[in-house]
This record gives sequence, structure tokens and C-alpha cells, in this order.
Amino acid sequence: MTSTIDDLLADAAIPTSSPSPSVFDVGAALRRLAADAAQAAPQPDMVRAAQAGQRLAVVSRWILNGPGAATHVDRLAEGPTATPVEEEQLDVDGALVFACLLYLTGHPESAQFWWQLAAGAGHRAAAYCLHLHHLALGESREARHWRHEVTHSVLDADAPDEAFLACLEAVARYVRHNGSPSASAPTGGLEMEVDRLAEHGANSCIIVRRPDRRLADRLADFTRR
Repeated sequence: MTSTIDDLLADAAIPTSSPSPSVFDVGAALRRLAADAAQAAPQPDMVRAAQAGQRLAVVSRWILNGPGAATHVDRLAEGPTATPVEEEQLDVDGALVFACLLYLTGHPESAQFWWQLAAGAGHRAAAYCLHLHHLALGESREARHWRHEVTHSVLDADAPDEAFLACLEAVARYVRHNGSPSASAPTGGLEMEVDRLAEHGANSCIIVRRPDRRLADRLADFTRR
């Protein structure tokens, strides 16, 4: 049957009344909001990892700017650069400073290697850096191991030393929140010297080799500024 124009217009007419509104479920809406908030909030492990990374950066800058940092790296640089570093010849503080410099200039794997050399020689600050490093990577088992090394494996003490760890963490928190004129980040010149060392040994090893005198001189300029 052919529809008339009046029938078509009637079908196309926009209704002037709307259906009765449904009752708003306040409880369901609140539950949806709570679920959305829970999904948006960072997980505790992610927060802990981020805080560890921030603290490690603070501690590394603090060590890099410390008294005698350049002198220790200069001692580490003495001798032929191709010669492997023997533990009895290692300037432990120099290895710690160099590791912190490597970390701050974007070479975390090499930093881990040099921190491990220093920590293996009994340097508790290096073990603390490794604790934070692994915590930032979400590697809880390794982080616990190095925390244990900080508090228990002390060569010159019989008892566990939680006070040393508490002191390091208190300093890191203070510097992070308040800043420090003696905790500057590496300059572009220092970063270029580290990259030069990294590129020089890239064909044979992914670990940045021991510092040379040129880098030690640049670090001395940095600490004298």
C-alpha cells in the first residue's frame, strides 16, 4: 500500500515527550569511581621503584661532588688503561665515584659493574647504591641481597650496622627535598668524556673501561667550579 505524504510526515515527527528517567544508582556510581581510581593509582612496587631511582640519583650526585672524588678517580686512572683492575690495586673510592658518574651519564650497566667492584672490596656506600639500583629495576631479591651487605657484611664491625643505612637514607631524603649546592649533576663536558670512553671500548666490551687521565682532569675541573 502506498503511503501518503501525511503518513510519512507523521512517522518522521520528533516526539515531544521523553520516557520516564531511570533512577540514578548512587552506590553503583561510587563503586565505578572507586574502581577507576584504583586502576589509575600507581602500584606500590612502581612507587617504590621510582623513589629508589630518585634516591640513587641524589646519592650519586652527592658522591660525585664529594671531597677527594677527583683524586680517587685519578688514582683509578693510573697505569695502562688496557691492564685489568686487580682488587689489591683498586682505589675503592675511585670505583664508587666512577660508578656514580657512569650512572648519572646514562650507563647503568657499567655503573653496576664498578659498584660491584667497590662493594666486593667492602665499600658499604657502593652496596647501598646497588641496593637502590636493583630496587629501581624491580629486582627485589637482588635489592635485598645488597641491603644485607650494607647492614651485615661490614669488614670492620662484628654487629649489623643499621645506623649507617639510616644515615645514608636520611641524607638522601634531605638533599632530595631541600637541594644542595654540592650535589650538582655532571656537566655536558663530563658526559662527553664518558661517552668517549664508552665508544672506545664498544667493539670489545659493553662495560665502560676504567677512566683515563683526560676524564680525571675533567672531573677535577668539575669539582673545582
